[in-house]
Amino acid sequence: MAEPAGTGPGAYLDDSQRKGLLGIARRALEGYVGAGKIPSEEGARGKLAAPGAAFVTLTKNGRLRGCIGYTEAVAPLFKVVQECAVAAATEDPRFPAVSPKELPSLRVEISVLTPLFPIRPEEVEVGRHGLMVAQGRMRGLLLPQVPVEWGWDRETFLDQTCVKAGLPPSAWRHGATLRAFTAEVFGEDDEKAV
Repeated sequence: MAEPAGTGPGAYLDDSQRKGLLGIARRALEGYVGAGKIPSEEGARGKLAAPGAAFVTLTKNGRLRGCIGYTEAVAPLFKVVQECAVAAATEDPRFPAVSPKELPSLRVEISVLTPLFPIRPEEVEVGRHGLMVAQGRMRGLLLPQVPVEWGWDRETFLDQTCVKAGLPPSAWRHGATLRAFTAEVFGEDDEKAV
């Protein structure tokens, strides 16, 4: 996958593929929460059928409602998106499971990730990189859009990724391993603007 994120000329997916993945995520979400079954998705090919890593984020009234994903390309991208949509609605430990009546008020956002790569703290670019911090058994990950949404600078982003891992904020200065990725991020509202 190309490293540049976004929807411009360097994007990994085209508009049709992004809309296709959003449809797959929405159908999985509504099928599982509404009827207890993930619908079968036939005909995925090309980049959607290739192994991929992704996160699905659900928001309600602009607030996080669930977010689950894979950092490694363990399955075809469309399957990862299906599984993550359902997991974001039903398995995020920070929230109760999504109820059927909530479905119309949820917004789906997908982040398609590049492979993780080692990075030094001074190389981290807010808005470009997502981060994973690890030390011992503790791990934390923040997507590239998070520090932008919160208005964080580089050091705050590094600190908050450590906090997400359950580590002291300064762990990145004291032996924690840093890995980064970029992500192509798109959501249901984006397709209305196209």
